[in-house]
Amino acid sequence: MPIGSIGVGYGTWGYGSGYASSPVNDPQENSPYAQQASPNGADDATVDEDAKRKPGYKSSPDECQTCKNRKYQDGSDEMDVSFKAPGHIDPDNAAQVVLSHEHEHVANAYQKAEENDGEVEQATVRLRTAICPECGRTYIAGGVTHTQIKYFNEDNPYQKDMKESDADNKYRGANVDIAA
Repeated sequence: MPIGSIGVGYGTWGYGSGYASSPVNDPQENSPYAQQASPNGADDATVDEDAKRKPGYKSSPDECQTCKNRKYQDGSDEMDVSFKAPGHIDPDNAAQVVLSHEHEHVANAYQKAEENDGEVEQATVRLRTAICPECGRTYIAGGVTHTQIKYFNEDNPYQKDMKESDADNKYRGANVDIAA
């Protein structure tokens, strides 16, 4: 039950720092050289833009059109979950939104198991990440949910045979009561 980005094929969440430095944490802000002019004669705005852009990439994460236009869409057959139609997710909230979407699939599995006399044995959610080719930002490319439900059917002859077989073989000798 995956959700993933569509269109250009990239999701939208960047984590970590290093793309843009804040004035509070900028080590050069407190440097004695901070007030000096740049050595190549360029103005500070050009230097700042070049500093934000990673080497080998076309743009900085702030200007990246690929990240701004990225959309997500659910690829499952469940109709009561979000993102059935393509939608944009804010890059700062993508991990939380995709994880919340995947938990909708888990909730559906528990509901399905309860309605059909079953038991959810396993439910896992995995978020996938990738790197934007335009700006180098790491983002959430989608999520995958895997659920395993065990159903009990006492009317099924195979289930009855298995239950009798377990009683005869599996549990024989498990509890021994010996008196001397």
